Order: sequence, then C-alpha cells, then structure tokens
Amino acid sequence: MTGSDTRARAHPDSSALSVSRLTVGDVLRVGATGLRTRPLRAVLSALGVAIGIAAMLCVVGISASGRADLERTLDALGTNLLVVQGGKNADGDTSRLPDAAVAMIERVGPVRAAVSLSRLPDDIHVYRNDHIPAERTSGVIVYASDLDLPTTTGAAIAHGAWLNPATAEHPAVVLGAEAARRLGITTAGPDVLVQIADERFAVIGILRPVPLVPELDSAALIGARAAADYLAADTDPSIVYLRAAEHQVTAVRDVLAATANPAAPYEVVVSRPSDALTAKRAAERAFNGLLLGLGAVALLVGGVGIANIMFISVLERRTEIGLRRALGATRGQIRLQFLTESLLLSTLGGIAGAMLGATITITYASFQQWPSVTPAWAIVAGIGSTITIGAVAGIYPAVRAARMPPTEALGSV
Repeated sequence: MTGSDTRARAHPDSSALSVSRLTVGDVLRVGATGLRTRPLRAVLSALGVAIGIAAMLCVVGISASGRADLERTLDALGTNLLVVQGGKNADGDTSRLPDAAVAMIERVGPVRAAVSLSRLPDDIHVYRNDHIPAERTSGVIVYASDLDLPTTTGAAIAHGAWLNPATAEHPAVVLGAEAARRLGITTAGPDVLVQIADERFAVIGILRPVPLVPELDSAALIGARAAADYLAADTDPSIVYLRAAEHQVTAVRDVLAATANPAAPYEVVVSRPSDALTAKRAAERAFNGLLLGLGAVALLVGGVGIANIMFISVLERRTEIGLRRALGATRGQIRLQFLTESLLLSTLGGIAGAMLGATITITYASFQQWPSVTPAWAIVAGIGSTITIGAVAGIYPAVRAARMPPTEALGSV
C-alpha cells in the first residue's frame, strides 16, 4: 500500500473537503452556520449596516423626490415668469415704474403677457372690522391689480371668484391665502366684509398659495377704479409680471430694465422667481451632502461592528476550526468559510437597509404629497457598498482563522 493510499484511508473524506469539490451551496451552508447558531448577534451586527444604508438611501431618495416635486411645480407654473419692480433711487427711496411701463414691456416681441400691481400707500391697512384698534395692523399689503393677474402669475382661486370688470369698480377684494389666515377668514361671499382704511370691502375671493409669487399670499387685491374712487389712491404700477417665450427668457430679462424705465433703468429690479425655487433646492442639496456623510459614518461603524463580531467568532470557534483542519479542510476553505459568513452578514444588513430606506422615502414623500423617487442606482450602490464593507471586514478574521494550527485549536478544548 502506497503512502498516498494510506493518507486517503486515514482521511476518507479529504477529497470531499478539497477546494475543487466544495460547491457554492456548500460554501453558503458552512458560512451561514455562525449566523444560525448566534442569531441575536447576527441581527445586531447587521443592524449597524442596515442603519447606514437606510440613512444614505433616505437622503438620496428624499432629495430626488423633492427635486421631482420642484420639476413638477415648475412644469405647472412655468419657468418663463419675470418680475419687474422699482428699486432704490439716489435718495434711497423705493421708486415706482412709469405709467406706460406695461405698454412698453408688451411691445417686446417675445413677451406673451404682462400685468401690473400698484401698491397702495403704507397708511392703508386691512382690518377684520372697524372695532379693531388702529395699531393692530394685520401686515396685509393692499394692491390695485390688473384683471389678468391670475392668468399671468399662475394664481388660482380657493374660494369665491376673482375680480371682473364689474366688481373691480366696486368695494370688492380678493385676499391671498396668508392674508385670509391672518384676518381669520375661511370663506368668501358678499356678506364677508373687511375694513380697508375707512371703507368696507366685500371679500369675493381667496387665493391659493402662489409658489412663484409669494408676495400675493399676504396681499389684499382690489380693482384700480375702486382704489381711486374709494381710497383716493394713486395706481401707478409698482410691480409688473410678464410671461416671455421659453427660449427667449434670458434675452428679454436683459432688456427689461431699459424698456420699463428708459429714463432711469438703474432704478429697476428684474428677477426670475423660478430661480429662487431652484436656489432653495440647491441649498437643500448642500445640506443633504452633510446627511450623506453621516450615513457613511454609520455605515463605517456597521463595518467595524462586523469585523469585531467576526474576530470574536474566530476566537470562540477555535475548536470547530481545529476539528475541520484535522479532518482535512484546507486553509483556503477556512478562509472562505469566515469570509462568506462576513459577506452574508453584510448583505443581509444591506438588503434590510435598502428596504427600510425605500419605505421611509415613500412614507415621507406621501406625507409631503411629493412623487416618490428612489433611484435604482442608489439601491445597487448601497447594497454593493455593504458587500464591499463585509469583504474588507471579514478579511483579517478569515486569515486569522486559516492560520490557526489544528493542534493549537484542539488544545484549547
């Protein structure tokens, strides 16, 4: 009998334990042994990874959902709205636009529509009734408005109706959403009255919030004829809102100051409200970068936890390692066993974290009435990063287990 036959007879299962005979199913079963025998420890270890992945996915998903909501809002309201208003003059006072500002702006070819607001003097206040002390102003600003204001600005009526050629000549007012809230008015009608200066005005309408023109939210809007007849107010335009052709917005903005006030273009301020919304989202994305960093730290802590658990597992399972080595398991198989266990642990944590992050994103987006968006690349990248962390965390414990001599491991029993 040859030496090789003697070794084969002494270790009849050595061929089954060789690397070439170890199937994928065998590797997964052996690697899952530590997870099955210590389920609580496995759950707690995977929880650290799950929290890190969930945090990262929530940041990416909520940011993407907010961006989708912004795009939906801008698609509905349009990005071609421009605002022209008087700036500061040489004396530091706020200047008004010329009477012909709207007519001159409408002559610009790409301009599709233009309307104006005339801010009434600051000593004209709005009160719920004439019993309110004069010093308790509501902070509501009174404007004389063109009748086409809702069409141009995208404002919509929540209750009642907008001004028409008839009501614009009488003491009728439309309140912005915030103005109505401050005055304690929830509905509109001819019997709902407010006090403007010394006159009683009927609240015929209440606006919905206007995202692109937030100044309308705290405004009381009346007709130009009513402002002149009942309040003796000047109705020179203070603000002009206009819509321009989408591909010509920048070109129109460049000529608006000189067009609106040729005599003093430096006293004119031109803005694009959609830029403010975009800048707001940009600021939120910068903040999201900080949250992503915190999620990465949580993920790193989870990886350290896996490395710690795997190292302790090697120390606790020295007898198992020694027995397998004595039965013919190679160092490569031992390394593969513990590396597989680490990968399984991190993968389970990654999948759980991805599910948790997607669930939180969907819930938050539904609460905010946003479209829910969880980018597929974020899920793939999140799970991929957990697998990488699991591999890195399991390398040293796996090598440590493979280098353990059988005699030393069995001698610890």
